[in-house]
Amino acid sequence: MQNNYISVIELTRYLKDEIDTNPVLQNVYLKGEISNFKAHSSGHLYFSLKDDQSRIKAIMFKSSAAKLTFKPSEGVNVLVRGKISIYEATGDYQIYVTEMLEDGIGNLYIAFENLKKKLELEGLFSKEKKKRIPRISRKIGVITAPTGAAIRDILTTIKRRFPIAEVFLFPALVQGNEASKNIAEQIKKAEEYDLDVLIVGRGGGSFEDLFPFSEEIVARAIYDCNIPIVSAVGHEIDFAISDFVADLRAATPTAAAELVVPNMTDMLNYLNQVKIRLNNVIINLVKYKKNELYNLSTNKILKDPKSLYEMQMQKLDILSDNLQKIIINNIEKEKVKLFNLSNSYVLTKPSIIYEKQRNKLNSLIDKCTLLNPIETLKRGYTITKKDNEIITSIKNVAKKDKLVINMSDGNIVTEVIDIEEENYGK
Repeated sequence: MQNNYISVIELTRYLKDEIDTNPVLQNVYLKGEISNFKAHSSGHLYFSLKDDQSRIKAIMFKSSAAKLTFKPSEGVNVLVRGKISIYEATGDYQIYVTEMLEDGIGNLYIAFENLKKKLELEGLFSKEKKKRIPRISRKIGVITAPTGAAIRDILTTIKRRFPIAEVFLFPALVQGNEASKNIAEQIKKAEEYDLDVLIVGRGGGSFEDLFPFSEEIVARAIYDCNIPIVSAVGHEIDFAISDFVADLRAATPTAAAELVVPNMTDMLNYLNQVKIRLNNVIINLVKYKKNELYNLSTNKILKDPKSLYEMQMQKLDILSDNLQKIIINNIEKEKVKLFNLSNSYVLTKPSIIYEKQRNKLNSLIDKCTLLNPIETLKRGYTITKKDNEIITSIKNVAKKDKLVINMSDGNIVTEVIDIEEENYGK
């Protein structure tokens, strides 16, 4: 009977395996109140989720906790997503939380994700559509609350880094139901000014506080704006839809100010370095030109230009003499040709040439006469044809074939009566 008993750990592992392989328990959504909250030095969060009737232990590891947009604490109602498993050491079942939101903003988060997907599909986040932020901006527009840390940080940073820049404030509501509409209106208004860049944002706050910058009306106003826009909403861990649509996202309002203006001190240092390099280039160029001038001033030709003229005159005389020799030589050659022609046999005794050519012509005529087939026929030879083809062998004819015999003065049409073979000199 003892074989039927199992250990506690065996049971615990069996139950853990059953839970871990159940797909329903691998993606669980829960809502409840945080109790027994502890933020460990490792970065992990340990707490329980409870309602009026029950509770469950929960753990959120550091990697997931780093993505939180709020600071969880005792008694806060939250929405969580995670998987259910068993901790073997105690046998307790618990939820391993991967996402957590404050209860009450769950619908906002869903709206945020849905709008983000919609605008991304429409191409409002496309990198190809983003405008380049000027390297040096002289006229900067800022859309934010007229009071608060955000505008103070932006103004202080710009004044420190690039005091010659002009800043145009377009005061806007940055929180509440009317905020998104007001922000969109101010973006439109900013286009009436000749601005180099526009900063749109606010300081930190909860997800709900920052939500006006995630409204569709603001996103489309940013996309349609012809001014390059930097989105600076909240802190580094905060994200709004304006961050995805804008031409550039800054982690904070201060970072936005640093991105749109250069550091005047760095620029002056750079200009000083350029000035030094430019001076060195000019000094070296002047030295080079001085050396060129010296070489020219000490040149023998410049000191005695007449020698150059005399040298060229001498060269001209040599070329003239050579040309004259060539002309005389060609004239002599032509004289010899003319003499040879004037004493030519052809010119002195043309009749002899005529007789030779006539004899040659008569000889050719005689040869042509001998080769003329008509002359051959006159000597008694004939040409025999069958079907207009010349017959050269008795093998080409048969009895009763009709033949045509060509003679010098006409043709004879005849019929083959018999064929006799002869051996002529074979």
